[in-house]
Amino acid sequence: MGSQKKTVPFAGTKEQEAALLKMIAECKNEKGALMPILQKAQDIYGYLPFEVQTIIAREMEVPLEKVYGIVTFYSQFSLYPKGRYKVSVCLGTACYVKGAGNIFDELQSLLKIEDGGCTDDGKFSLESCRCIGACGLAPVLMINEDVYGRLSINELSGILAKYE
Repeated sequence: MGSQKKTVPFAGTKEQEAALLKMIAECKNEKGALMPILQKAQDIYGYLPFEVQTIIAREMEVPLEKVYGIVTFYSQFSLYPKGRYKVSVCLGTACYVKGAGNIFDELQSLLKIEDGGCTDDGKFSLESCRCIGACGLAPVLMINEDVYGRLSINELSGILAKYE
């Protein structure tokens, strides 16, 4: 696999942009508004691509570098779209020693995406995480709010099929 994340072209709508501009106008003059604006922008778009960061920087009259710096510093923000089904694999110590690395590798292969990527159809995104608090069920993965524990590689295709 290459080192590039699979992304989809930016497809923001006029309605999303109008909602973003209205929200910025309402919050712009509040002290410390940039962080809440970024959070609300991610709620509107699902992620914070360059195009959205550019609008925020322009409307807030701050350098794009400042916006980008915040977006890339905080893990709550994503530069890449998320799938309808967000697949998270715990790679924390308990899960890792029980084979989560192999589970994650197999999911990358099955979905044909890398960590942080999204399938071409926008159905699945895949990310590693450090701990989801279910160490007794190691290895564990989550698909949106559904938790799957004590996993083996053989179960993965069947689990993904539930979301097709």
